[in-house]
Amino acid sequence: MPHLDFTQPPFDVLSLAERQSIRKNTQIRYLAKNETLPAAELQYLYVVIKGQIEQLLDGEFVASYLGSNHADDYNNNDWFDSRRLPESLNKDDLQNNENGSHNKPTQTYEFRAAEDTLLLQVAGSAIDKISAQNHLVRQLLSDKLPERLKALQQRRRGKALDASNDNNQQEVQQIMLQPVTDVTLLPVHIVDADSSLFEAARIMTGAGLKHVLVRPIGASDNDAPLSHRADHLLGILTDTDICRAVSEQQNPTTTSCQRYANFNLRTIKASDEIGDALLTMTRYRVHRLPVIDAKGEVAGILGQSDMLAHISHHSQLISIQIEQAKDLSSLDTAVELIGRYIRAQHQNGVKIGNISRMVQTLNAQVFTKLWQLIVPEEVVTNTCLIVMGSEGRGEQIMRTDQDNALIIRDGYTHADLPQFASTFNQHLARLGYPLCDGNIMMTNPMWRQPLKAFNAQIGLWFKNTDPMHGIYLSALLDGEYVCGDETLLAQVRQHLQTAHRQSDPMFVRQFARAALQFGDVNQWWQKFVPLLGGKPASSDIDLKKAGIFPLVHGIRTLALEKDILDVPSTKNRLKALVKAQVLTQERADTLLEALEFFMAQRLSVALSTDDRHARQVNPMTLTALERDLLKECLAVVKSFKNQLRQHYQLEIS
Repeated sequence: MPHLDFTQPPFDVLSLAERQSIRKNTQIRYLAKNETLPAAELQYLYVVIKGQIEQLLDGEFVASYLGSNHADDYNNNDWFDSRRLPESLNKDDLQNNENGSHNKPTQTYEFRAAEDTLLLQVAGSAIDKISAQNHLVRQLLSDKLPERLKALQQRRRGKALDASNDNNQQEVQQIMLQPVTDVTLLPVHIVDADSSLFEAARIMTGAGLKHVLVRPIGASDNDAPLSHRADHLLGILTDTDICRAVSEQQNPTTTSCQRYANFNLRTIKASDEIGDALLTMTRYRVHRLPVIDAKGEVAGILGQSDMLAHISHHSQLISIQIEQAKDLSSLDTAVELIGRYIRAQHQNGVKIGNISRMVQTLNAQVFTKLWQLIVPEEVVTNTCLIVMGSEGRGEQIMRTDQDNALIIRDGYTHADLPQFASTFNQHLARLGYPLCDGNIMMTNPMWRQPLKAFNAQIGLWFKNTDPMHGIYLSALLDGEYVCGDETLLAQVRQHLQTAHRQSDPMFVRQFARAALQFGDVNQWWQKFVPLLGGKPASSDIDLKKAGIFPLVHGIRTLALEKDILDVPSTKNRLKALVKAQVLTQERADTLLEALEFFMAQRLSVALSTDDRHARQVNPMTLTALERDLLKECLAVVKSFKNQLRQHYQLEIS
């Protein structure tokens, strides 16, 4: 057998002993052009050394596996487990067995050489023995997409190559997923609202704290101590509040805590993760979070300084930079820091969903600060600034086109609102957030209207008399609050629900069509197959058109059908759809994993090319594992589009 490098993928995840075992159970297999692997040889793992293997099902093309002669990297070879059965067939076989039917023969994939091909043939039994002990091998070869995506993430972090770096490379991710109770919590001290500021200060000093919780007047010890809502009972009084009272020449011995306590208290559950706490502190600019246990009681206080001592704190530093910005130039510095944060988090292997949600929070702070620098306070309090599209869903990574709107309180006017809107959009463009080609921005009067006019417009969109109405409605369904009066957005969402219920029952069916408007996934799969005598005319895959948009819009449509309008993110829509029994938990997990894979690949392209609009990837530039997962994620899209076709009874175009 010729010399083979067993330190290259997929064997790079093996130990020395495991590689030696593989060598003993490996041989070279040659297939001539158009020759097919016989059924007796569908018991092996194959690595395509040179050449090309086509995978077929009932004569239809499924996938292509390429050797080093088709890759930029000599060792970047595809591999496949010939024992794997089609997922749909597995389910069918299971159903048949449950029904007592054993007449239908098990169907398998067919593997055919598209050209003279050299394969590495590894005994399946040897692979099974190793996978029982090596979890990464088990994940690589799993028939479950989430498991294989985990393997890709670990490979990117270099976990398998250097176990000594494992803790360092996973540290950020692991810490963010820890429960908040892993952080040392501050003790709980509660005073009555009618207690004096002096008494509160005495307790703070004695406990070495800078705060106390405040029980409102009329609340007894038997009352439920706290709820997780924003309008719960307890409040908080800090040393800053006491200093403010003194500066206002109030007598601490006679002034009650009720007067200076803040009862709009943000809390967090004991079961929540540190990442959730960081998001809450960053979003609402608070330094302390009461931690609520399973009984609804306050288990302790999570202090910002204690949490920052527990985790990497650069996102918080960016937040502080934004908050302290006095002009556009200082805000520009903070925006650049967000870009560096994205790159660092991606390189550390942090999941794309966690990155995107933190970026959403930081971007919202940028938009808030910019709006506050431009307009008088009365404009802020009488309007509601929202973002839409991927920014609204919390799925925006790099700075792409703006999508924003301004909802104005009925009866409020300001002569300079058009100028304010123009200044806001233009400044955002200078900060690196490009203007929207579709003009879905508050400079457009259609996206800067009083509440009543906004709602009237929504009613017209549901009549679907213009092809653009579906686009406008999609944008608004993804709307998320940034600053101002949040109740205005709540009223828009309420009207969305009313308008939907009053619309033509066929509206949702037509709305779903957009998810199917781009070419079938089969067309994308064919791009993996090199043309005879040269490369394909276009080898790039549009990650947005082929993957992201069909998933996002399809899930958006299902959510609209079920009146799920208060959660704009795809992740939360999937949670709600599972709760409504529209999707199984497994199906929802697979759809989310596929979406985040496409997002991560798009981010990788953007970071490697410095193209913020990047969305196309050449499969030949990916690793073998990435190509394999891209194929599987495209298959998930295909399956989901078929599900939408059947559910909404849409013809196949």
